[in-house]
Amino acid sequence: MTDDGILEELEELDSGMEAAAELSESISTAPASEPDRALIASFLTNPLPILIMDSNLRISDANEACERLFENFYHLKGGRFLDVFGKSLGVEALKEFVLSVKSPERGYSWKGLIRSKIRESGTILTKTYLFPLYAKNDREHIPPSFVVFFDDVTEENRALLRAVFLSLLEASKLKDNDTGKHIQRVNLYSERMALELFDKPGYEEIDKDFIDDIGFLAAMHDVGKIGTPDDVLNKEGPLADWEWTIMKEHTKNGAYILSTYPNPMAREIALYHHERWDGSGYPYSLEGKMIPLASRIVAVADVYDALRMKRSYKNAFDHETAVRKVREWSGTHFDPSLAAVFERIENEFEAIYADNAD
Repeated sequence: MTDDGILEELEELDSGMEAAAELSESISTAPASEPDRALIASFLTNPLPILIMDSNLRISDANEACERLFENFYHLKGGRFLDVFGKSLGVEALKEFVLSVKSPERGYSWKGLIRSKIRESGTILTKTYLFPLYAKNDREHIPPSFVVFFDDVTEENRALLRAVFLSLLEASKLKDNDTGKHIQRVNLYSERMALELFDKPGYEEIDKDFIDDIGFLAAMHDVGKIGTPDDVLNKEGPLADWEWTIMKEHTKNGAYILSTYPNPMAREIALYHHERWDGSGYPYSLEGKMIPLASRIVAVADVYDALRMKRSYKNAFDHETAVRKVREWSGTHFDPSLAAVFERIENEFEAIYADNAD
């Protein structure tokens, strides 16, 4: 998105928040009876995450399940719903919320998806349902309170997405199964390097989500080899120039395959993991920090493991030799800062290789 597009979206979001404030005022001035206290009490003992709001959409109470779900994300009680959750909705969902909750035709009800995120705890995804609570036998006035149900679908959503892409990995193994446990090890190396960088100055983009994601998505780096001809992919010995040109296309093929994955890290790793710090890599000869951080991390992990492995065109190197080569290629092939991180934890790379040997 362009800078102008981002500013426009933020302006829309601020506008939506202002509309939400007006909505709260319009609801609060409407006449209404007291809500059914016994009904509210029954909601608060429910094992599902539930909160109660008054006519101002101010959170008056939340049950224990709701407090546990959001304990690292929000302070719930006393805040207005959109002050607490509004920034997690996005522009379109915010507009829909405002329209729905002030509309008798829509039953003063709303359902949507809230994506809550903080650096230390990652992201949780909740299906959210808001309904009015009326006093007994009084449905003519604007409701005096509201109840909100949350359904945590974080793991369900993650598992569904990952199942789809794990099937791609299995398909790629049918083309190139000579790699053994290479992809699992690359996941583990990459996750360990990201964890080492967490909270380090200059690496603010590395949060809990980044660490979890790279620990799964690093394995997707060579999925584009599905589109590489078998006689090129499995050739014994060095590739001819024209064959090497075809082989390089696996980066673009992988990016195309992963383009529908909602996390852009998947596409970035596939497309850029063969770029080099000095600009001599492929497919676009990017250099330095033009290369996404996740791709730079995976480049170190991938090359270390490739050095350790025996292939049809090379013998396996021992750990010490692989470490020496990574050191030699610091500043040319690899981001020198990441090469230094690798050297600090190289013993853990050796242990990962040993524990996950083919």
